Amino acid sequence: MFPKVPDQHKVGRPLILNGLGVFYVLFTTVYLFLVYFLQQSASPEHVSAAFTLAACVLFGGFMGMMDDWIDLKWRYKAFMPLIAALPLIYYAQAIGARTSITLPFLGVIDFGVAYFYIILPLIVMIVTNTVNQLGGLNGLESVCPAIVIAGLMVFSPNWLLMLGPLLFWIVLAALNVSGKIFVGNTGSFAIGMTIAAFAIISDMKVNLVISILPFIFNSSIILLSAFITKKKAAVTFDGQKLCSDARKSLVTTLTYHRPLSEKRIVLAISLIVAFFTLLGTLIQVIS
Repeated sequence: MFPKVPDQHKVGRPLILNGLGVFYVLFTTVYLFLVYFLQQSASPEHVSAAFTLAACVLFGGFMGMMDDWIDLKWRYKAFMPLIAALPLIYYAQAIGARTSITLPFLGVIDFGVAYFYIILPLIVMIVTNTVNQLGGLNGLESVCPAIVIAGLMVFSPNWLLMLGPLLFWIVLAALNVSGKIFVGNTGSFAIGMTIAAFAIISDMKVNLVISILPFIFNSSIILLSAFITKKKAAVTFDGQKLCSDARKSLVTTLTYHRPLSEKRIVLAISLIVAFFTLLGTLIQVIS
């Protein structure tokens, strides 16, 4: 049912099941539907945060599954998340969401109606794609998003929406770190969409922007390298450690003429993400 792909950074390149992020999509959808029906029975609402988040996760998973099976071109992957922004736009307008953001040193920036039709879709597009691009090592594409979600949940009034999904994702992350499964693009697009949608629903925009800075940095280097040198980021594996001869991604920047084991690279990047997530959480509180 699930395709197997070689683990490029293990001796013998063993075949690993790919695309198991689909189980996260299924579990999260069922979980959010249960939350939705429980909330509706307790206090009926015109719009539902749980239902909106479920719609976004489903689309992210569908998009990732298409990429895993037919290898979508980047021009499609870049703009397809904009479709998932539609339920978020409706939700934000229905609840009268705050259209401003408070940034350190800059103060309050009010985007007005542009928030709904420009800023919000951009958030979804950028977050989903940058989260998808930070991967390639066992645990990297699963541990880092989990850290960001945990940071967003700390002060979110909607933390219950992500409690079950985060715990389930952590189980997948543990299997991914141990090299037993790959969540694939199905998982990375779904979790990226989850981060964007949950941050918007919870009005944690400042926290989100700061938390994903390592992801944005990684994607910026990748895109610049692709346009300037026409080459993709790559590392060499000597049987024990990974090394690179050019800085074309966050991974290759850390391993530039500095051989490191796969686990040490994942740990280093996870700590970087954790630092920015903690910083974002603190700034969200004081802003």
